Amino acid sequence: MIKKIKFLVKALYHRIISQTKLAKLVGVDFGEHCHFMTRAWGSEPYLIKMGNNVETSSGVTFVTHDGSMKVIRNIYTEYNNSDILGRIIIGNNVFIGINATILQGSIIGDNVIIGAGSLVKGELQSNSVYAGVPAKYICSIAEYVEKNKENFMQTKYMNPTEKKNYLMQKYNLKAE
Repeated sequence: MIKKIKFLVKALYHRIISQTKLAKLVGVDFGEHCHFMTRAWGSEPYLIKMGNNVETSSGVTFVTHDGSMKVIRNIYTEYNNSDILGRIIIGNNVFIGINATILQGSIIGDNVIIGAGSLVKGELQSNSVYAGVPAKYICSIAEYVEKNKENFMQTKYMNPTEKKNYLMQKYNLKAE
């Protein structure tokens, strides 16, 4: 069982590293200590700029273009060769939850949490939590900490066995 857990942790670590390397290879501009589970960087990944300490969950999608132009091109021949493209700019210390979509023209400030499944278009202010479709302001980071601090667990640097034992005891679960 321990070998299986170690294998899974190692595989996950390499997946994160490889996605981060992929981001660099396709032209995403990002700072230090970034970790990406993202595979969809859009058709113009070089239009994406991120600061330091940015993390994306799996299923996060970046869209740097507006595909609706196909309809416009079919109706208005003068726009036959036109696109709508835009940069995506993300500040420092940002977490983007699973399956969120960040649309072209979005600017995300520093110290921002974006909830799972959110659709981001426009500007998100620093020191804030956003979620929803479309993403809306939920609360400040300070309010988020205050609401959730009783749920914070000191498990980040536990090895998998220590973490499992802690959680089994905390939730009164029986070992299989």
